[in-house]
Amino acid sequence: MPETRFLRRRPALVAATTTLLLVGAVAAQTEASAAAAGCQVSYAVSSSWQGGFGANVTITNLGDAVNGWQLTWNYAAGQTITQLWNGSYTQAGAQVTVTNASYNATIPTNGTASFGFNGAWTGSNPAPTSFSLNGTTCTGGVNPTTGPPPTTPPPTTPPPTTPPPTTPPPGTSQPCDIYAAGGTACIAAHSTTRALYAAYNGSLYQVRRSSDNTTRNIGVLSPGGRANAASQDSFCANTTCVITIIFDQSGRGNNLGYQGAGGVGGAVQPAVANKESLTVGGDKVYSLYIPGKSSYWRDGHLTGVPTGAAPEGMYMVTSGTHVNSGCCFDYGNSETTRRADGAGAMDAIYFGTSCWFGGCSGSGPWVQADLEYGLYPGGSSSWNSNQRAFTSKFVTATLKNNGTSRFAIKGSNAQSGSLYTLYDGSLPRGYSPMKKQGAIILGSGGDCCIDNTNQSVGTFYEGAMVAGYPSDATENAVQANITAAGYR
Repeated sequence: MPETRFLRRRPALVAATTTLLLVGAVAAQTEASAAAAGCQVSYAVSSSWQGGFGANVTITNLGDAVNGWQLTWNYAAGQTITQLWNGSYTQAGAQVTVTNASYNATIPTNGTASFGFNGAWTGSNPAPTSFSLNGTTCTGGVNPTTGPPPTTPPPTTPPPTTPPPTTPPPGTSQPCDIYAAGGTACIAAHSTTRALYAAYNGSLYQVRRSSDNTTRNIGVLSPGGRANAASQDSFCANTTCVITIIFDQSGRGNNLGYQGAGGVGGAVQPAVANKESLTVGGDKVYSLYIPGKSSYWRDGHLTGVPTGAAPEGMYMVTSGTHVNSGCCFDYGNSETTRRADGAGAMDAIYFGTSCWFGGCSGSGPWVQADLEYGLYPGGSSSWNSNQRAFTSKFVTATLKNNGTSRFAIKGSNAQSGSLYTLYDGSLPRGYSPMKKQGAIILGSGGDCCIDNTNQSVGTFYEGAMVAGYPSDATENAVQANITAAGYR
C-alpha cells in the first residue's frame, strides 16, 4: 500500500462565459431573380483570463446553400485576435474578417459552420453587436434577394446532401483543433513530439546543455508537424542536455518548468533530454522520460486553467512499459500552493501501478483520477470492476469532470483502437463541488516537489487540458488523430 499523499490547492477563479446571439440576412448567389438568404450567428466567450479570452462562433445558414464564406465584425474596445482555428483571419484595426477553411466552406440550408479563437483585451471585452456574412449585414429573417442575374453562372456541382462535419477529420486538424471544434478549447497544450494545432509553428520545449549551461528552444519541422530532433541532436552533441521547459501551444503562456533549482522552485531535477527517442509519422522525436526525481509545474489560475467547480477535460499520451507504483505520475489540474489542500483540490490523470484502495485486480498499469486525498479508479474507494490494465508501448489516457456531479475516465492503445470507458458516473462522496486551484502538474503528485523528491516514473509524449466538458465524439476524434499520428 503506497503511503498516503495529500494534494493541495486554493480556490480558483471560474472562467467567465458570455453568449451573444445575432440573427440576420446572408447574401447568397441567386439563381435567377430571387433566392432565399438568412443566417443566425452565435458568438460566445468560452473563457477569460488576465489580458486574454477564448471565444466560439457558430454560423447557422437559414437560406440557400452558401459555397464559401467570410464573416466580418468590428470590435469596440480594441480587442485583437491572436490565434484562430477552423478558418483563417485578418484584422485591420477594429475590423475582423474570418474566412472558411477548406472543410467547412459549404453551409447547406439549416447547416452550420463553426470556428474558435483566442484573443487579447485590455480594460473591457464587449461582444460585437453586428456581423456581416459575405458582405451583407445580418438583420434577422430569411429574405429573397432580387436584382439582375449573376454575371457568372452558378456552380454546376450541387452542394452536399449532408452537412459537413463540425469536427474536422484527423488529417486536417490536430487534437486542439478538434477540441475547439467541439466547443471545448484547449487552455494548455504540451508535447515534446509534435504540434497539437495544425497551424502551430512555435517552440515545443527547451533544452539546456551541461557543457556551458546555454539553452535552445526545439521547434517543429513545419507548421502542425513533428519536433525538430536534429536541432536537439546538434546542440547536445558531446554533452548532456536536460529538458527545462515544455512550452504551451495554446497561446495562454501555460509553460511547464521543472520543479527544481533554476526552474520554478523545488527539490527535483529536470529530465535528461535524450533518454528515449522514437518516431512519429516516420520522423525521429524525443519523449519526456521521467525516471523519478523529475517533475514539471505551472500556476495557471490566472491564465485560463479551470478553477473551483468549473468543468474541464484533459488527455495525455504516455507509456505502458515505463511505470511504477510511486506517487504519483500525473498530468492535469493541481494545487497552486503545492500542498495537499483537501479533497477536490486536484483533478489530474494518473497512470501507473499504484492502488490506493483495496481489492485491485491485476498489476496494472491503470488510468485513474487523482482528485487529491486519493487515486480513484471509479466513483468510490471500492475497486472499479470495469478497470483494465494498459500495457502497450503507447497509451492514451483521458479524464473529464463537470465539477459538480460527474466525471469519466477512458484509456486506449495510442497506436490503434478506440477509447475504452473505464468509468462514467458520479463523483466520489466529498468531491462535489470540486475545489480546483488551477495549477498544472506533470510527472508527480501535487505536493511532491517543494521539499521532497518525486517517487514516480513515467513517460510523457503529449497532452492537453480544455475548458468545458468534452463530448464523447470529440474525445473519439482526438483518439483517431493520435492513432493516425503514427507513434512507433
